[in-house]
Amino acid sequence: MTFLDQVFFDNSVKTWIIAFVIGGAIYVFLKIFKSIVAKRLHALTKRTRTEIDDLVVDLLNRVSSFFLISIAIFGGSQALVLPTKVTGIIRTLVIIGFLFQAAIWGNGLIVYWIERFRKEKMEEDPATATTITALGFVGKLLLWVIILLLALDNLGIDVTGLIAGLGIGGIAIALAVQNILGDLFASLSIVLDKPFVIGDFIIVDSYLGVVKHIGLKTTRVQSLSGEQLIFSNSDLLNSRIRNFKRMYERRVVFSLGVIYQTPHEKLERIPGMIRKIIEEQEQARFDRAHFKEYGASSLVYEIVYYVLTPDYNMYMDIQQSINLTIFKRFEEEGIEFAYPTQTLFLQKESNNETELTESN
Repeated sequence: MTFLDQVFFDNSVKTWIIAFVIGGAIYVFLKIFKSIVAKRLHALTKRTRTEIDDLVVDLLNRVSSFFLISIAIFGGSQALVLPTKVTGIIRTLVIIGFLFQAAIWGNGLIVYWIERFRKEKMEEDPATATTITALGFVGKLLLWVIILLLALDNLGIDVTGLIAGLGIGGIAIALAVQNILGDLFASLSIVLDKPFVIGDFIIVDSYLGVVKHIGLKTTRVQSLSGEQLIFSNSDLLNSRIRNFKRMYERRVVFSLGVIYQTPHEKLERIPGMIRKIIEEQEQARFDRAHFKEYGASSLVYEIVYYVLTPDYNMYMDIQQSINLTIFKRFEEEGIEFAYPTQTLFLQKESNNETELTESN
């Protein structure tokens, strides 16, 4: 009897060699086939505008070596005479390999769908894009949980008992990590309720900046001075947030004062004069201008108008133009702006004469 005819585990050495050759050939063939198809499709994607071929290339690149090895082992085992138990193990290995490969492909499909939707909606509706990103995470989590349960079921583990055990253990874990879970649920609340979205300018207490990232635990804001501010999601929901991106127009209130020596007829003309100045601004809407009160050293006027855009730079440009025009018109009309003054009365006891002195 030659060496090739010797029997090991109910199969001759020759049969074992054939089985290994078949398994190796299947693995090499699948690797080469995957590489060739992926390269040709990749070249095709450069000549087409559709995204389907890009998706196919991405899914091919996601084919795992474990999946190919499990197929190769199954193919090689067909040449062998194996016990029922071993055949069952190999079949279970193939099923688990297929399940995890399906999870990888499903994850790729979810990522593709999220990225495509986010590119389409980010500019016109950032809130929807943020919501889809969060739902994508939930979808991937559910996908892997289902695959894991199916894999455990094929391994002969009682999934029902495991789920019950996880339920009890989940309560203990939830109590231990309640702060993290609080931030997680706060994140879902933010992306679903949309008090702010990526790109919004917000003020939280004394901190202000542009929202750059909404994560599962924290939200990151780029401040005006350049540094990154990091807030926990639960703290944000418990704070008073001012969202200036949702502001459709800006209400502006300012005051100015004129001296007490201003003639009555000029005091009456000031509100109409200011109204005309504000109405000359294209992006402003006049509301009111009134002689408000007698101040300590001036006659105070209060003016209210609206800037028809939330842009801060536009608001400052309009306010600057209004201030310069008011200064010019007051100068032309001979109206003087008031500034803090104090009047002192000095009395000479010798001749009971009173001197009036005015000082700045």
